[in-house]
Amino acid sequence: MLIIGPHISTAKGYTKAAKEVKNMGANAFQFFSRNPRGSNFRAYAEKDIHEFQKLRYKYDFGPLQAHAPYTMNLASSDKRVYEFGCSVIKEDIKRMDELGIDYIVFHPGSHVGSGLDNGIEQIGKALNDAIIGNENITVLLETMPGKGTEVGFRFEHLKRIIDLVEYKNKLGICMDLCHVFASDYDIKNGLEGVLEELDKQVGLKELKTIHLNDSMMPLNSRKDRHTPVGEGEIGLDSIINIMEHPSIRNLPFYLETPLDNEGHKREISMIKEMVQRGGVS
Repeated sequence: MLIIGPHISTAKGYTKAAKEVKNMGANAFQFFSRNPRGSNFRAYAEKDIHEFQKLRYKYDFGPLQAHAPYTMNLASSDKRVYEFGCSVIKEDIKRMDELGIDYIVFHPGSHVGSGLDNGIEQIGKALNDAIIGNENITVLLETMPGKGTEVGFRFEHLKRIIDLVEYKNKLGICMDLCHVFASDYDIKNGLEGVLEELDKQVGLKELKTIHLNDSMMPLNSRKDRHTPVGEGEIGLDSIINIMEHPSIRNLPFYLETPLDNEGHKREISMIKEMVQRGGVS
């Protein structure tokens, strides 16, 4: 069964978000664990949380994914920035786990000139402090496009981070299609080779979720420019082929495309139709 849904705002509560997702024809969704460009989070009423938990089973939702804020940089050598990031990831893993969310994904961060090795070490330390081992939630490292001093734009970076963490069974990978394409993994013309490299470096079993989007920029651009599915350089045919690959087809797909709710509804309908009939042509 295709598991697909949007990234949606929960500003008006989890219950409203779940109803909006159902109206889009989706059966999963992603949301920010807190203000994506700040530090605050809203504590929702128990009534909202209770109703949300009822709806997710009533609607037969697949796995749900929280996205950590962009302000978090676990690769930073700046003490203030790093301590803020450590506090956020530790707190959000606990909060999302208590809510019964399946995954929390985060951008590994940028070393900002301190060097890749130092950045990877910092991320490993932060995760060892944040993950205590008895969580039900899985923490996912997102593949990055490679702009600036980002960590995580090569699969081997993610492997090195995982190797530093004690509770490796609590970790996994979220592959962002735009990001991997921008970082020179040719998922359009060489998907098998990309998956073989991922399997070699990290292990395909560690791939847990997909950020579903197209890329406005060409292969190896190192630019993070998401565009609606089928409107970019990867293309609709290639994206449907990716979604139908045996190693990927049963994973949850979370749309990260610049559309409103109605736009996502049309996008989801189009994708479901294409998948059902086996592609574009």
